Amino acid sequence: MSQEPNTAPAPKRGVPLGVQILVWIGLLGLLGLLAAGLLKAKNPILSVGSQVPDFKLPLFSGFEYNGASEVKLSDLSGKVVVVNFWASWCQPCASEAADVEAAWGSYKVTGHVVFLGVDYVDTEPEAREYMTKFNLSYPNGPDMGTRISEIFNRNLGVPETYVIDQQGVLRYTQIGPFQSAAEIQAIIDPLLTGR
Repeated sequence: MSQEPNTAPAPKRGVPLGVQILVWIGLLGLLGLLAAGLLKAKNPILSVGSQVPDFKLPLFSGFEYNGASEVKLSDLSGKVVVVNFWASWCQPCASEAADVEAAWGSYKVTGHVVFLGVDYVDTEPEAREYMTKFNLSYPNGPDMGTRISEIFNRNLGVPETYVIDQQGVLRYTQIGPFQSAAEIQAIIDPLLTGR
């Protein structure tokens, strides 16, 4: 008798356990990113009329506020605060730098308005070169770990400017560069006169 060779199909082998674990880890990571995105969408960009959460800005040496090496928004209560996000690598920031400095110059002696420059995703040597190039004299500091950016929930780019009234309420948002110092003053002056 002759025997036929065994033609039964070979048992299917499953995906190795290590690969399965990696796939599950990848899926869980993807779900985590999705959840983080939904959470951020739940907290939209700070809108005009919203109370601005308190923050602390460490300041570059030579760019302190009244001799202090850091400034808290809550310490500026009663003043109009102009928060300008910029970066040395940002061309539109360079186009508005002189106008922002000129606007600051028109208010600094009154003490009723404070400009805060927030250097976004930059290195200190380049930031210092930028501040020197444009003769900036208002308080400036780095956004360490993008903590201040997260408060404003920025995601559009630089420059961005936020004008906060004397009670800590956001009154104006500028996405992109200002075109003149007069444009900046036209936003601040009504806040100073209570209009």
